[in-house]
Amino acid sequence: MLKSNRLSKRTSNHAPDFALIIVVGIILIFGLVMLSSASAVIAYVKFGDVYYYIKHQIFALILGLIAFWFISQIDYHIWQKYAFWFLLASIILLLLVFIPGLSATYGKARSWINIFGFSLQPSEFVKLSFLLYLSAWLEKRGQEIKETSRGLGPFFVVLGAIAFLMIMQPDLGTLSIIAATSLIVYYVGGGRLSHILLIVLLGIVCVYTMAHLRPYQMNRFKCLIDPDFSKEDICYQVNQSLIAVGSGGLWGRGLGESRQKYMYLPEVSGDSIFAIIGEEVGFVFSSFLILCFLFLFWRGFLIAKYAPDEFGRILAVGIVSWLVLQTIINIGGMINIMPMTGVPLPFVSYGGSAILSALAAIGILVNISKQTINR
Repeated sequence: MLKSNRLSKRTSNHAPDFALIIVVGIILIFGLVMLSSASAVIAYVKFGDVYYYIKHQIFALILGLIAFWFISQIDYHIWQKYAFWFLLASIILLLLVFIPGLSATYGKARSWINIFGFSLQPSEFVKLSFLLYLSAWLEKRGQEIKETSRGLGPFFVVLGAIAFLMIMQPDLGTLSIIAATSLIVYYVGGGRLSHILLIVLLGIVCVYTMAHLRPYQMNRFKCLIDPDFSKEDICYQVNQSLIAVGSGGLWGRGLGESRQKYMYLPEVSGDSIFAIIGEEVGFVFSSFLILCFLFLFWRGFLIAKYAPDEFGRILAVGIVSWLVLQTIINIGGMINIMPMTGVPLPFVSYGGSAILSALAAIGILVNISKQTINR
C-alpha cells in the first residue's frame, strides 16, 4: 500500500529534516561535554594529558561532520547501484582483522586494525556497508523475498557469512546489532515472520552453544542474573556501573564530580560512559539523553514512512533501528537489564570509527528526508 502511494506522487528535493539534524547535534554536544569529564582521569593516568581523549574525539568528529555533509548532498539512490560492492567491502573489512601485522587485539577480541598509527574498527563500517547491500537487495527482490529459495535462503547465507567472521574475532556485541538490524529490514522488506522466527531460534541455539564453549561469555549472563556472585572479578564492571548510576540520584553529583571515573569503573570513555553520565548529571539529564535518542528514532521513522521508494524506506528503517538498538544494548548493559556487550553509546562514547560510520549514516538519512513525498 505504501509502495503504491509512493508511485502515485512525484517528489522533488526540498529542505531536509532539520529536527533530525538538531537532535543529532544536541546529542553530539552533550556527548563531548560528558566525554571530557568522564575521560579526564584515565587520560591523565595513561597519557599525562587530561584532554587526550577529547582532542582525538574532536578530530574524529570533524572528519565525521565532513562525511555527514558530503554524503547528505549525494542522492541516496546512487548507493543502490553499488550493492554488490558494499557486500564485498563488508567481507573484506572483516577479513582485515586476521592479517598479521595489521590486526590489533584489545581484551579478548581481535576486532581492530592499525593503519599508519591510527586504530580502526572495521565492524563499525560494516554496520553501514552491509545495511546498504541488504536494502538494495531487498528492494530488488520485491515479493520474491517471501519465497524460501529466493528470499530466506540467500539472506541466511549472506548474514551467516558476516556472522561467522564476527564470531571468529569474536565481537558478539556488534554482531547482535548487525543481526537484529538485518532481521528488522528483512521484515520491513517483505520477509515472512515465520522465516525471521526460524533465524532467531537458530541464533539462540548458536549463542547458547558459544556461551558454553567460551566461559567468559556465559559469565555475562550470570552477572545479569546475579551481579553479586563475583563482585570483585567477573561482575566487577557491572557492579561499579550500578554504583555510579545509583549514586547519581535525581540530579547527579555535579558535572566533573564523578568518583567512579577515578579508576574504579573500567571503560569510562567507551561503553561505560552512560554510567558516568548517570552519576554526574543524574536521572533527569540521563532521561533527557534517552528522550533525544527516542526523538531521533521518531524522526527516522517519519522519514522512512514518507520515503519516495522502497529502497529509501528500508534503508531509513535500518539506519534508525541500528542506532536505537545500539543505544538500548549499551544502556541496558550499564543498568544490568541486559548482558554487557562492550558496544559504544552512539555519538557519545569515545571512538573515531563509531562516530564516522554513525554520522555517515545520518548523512544518508538526511538525504532521504530531502526527497520525502508530501505528507
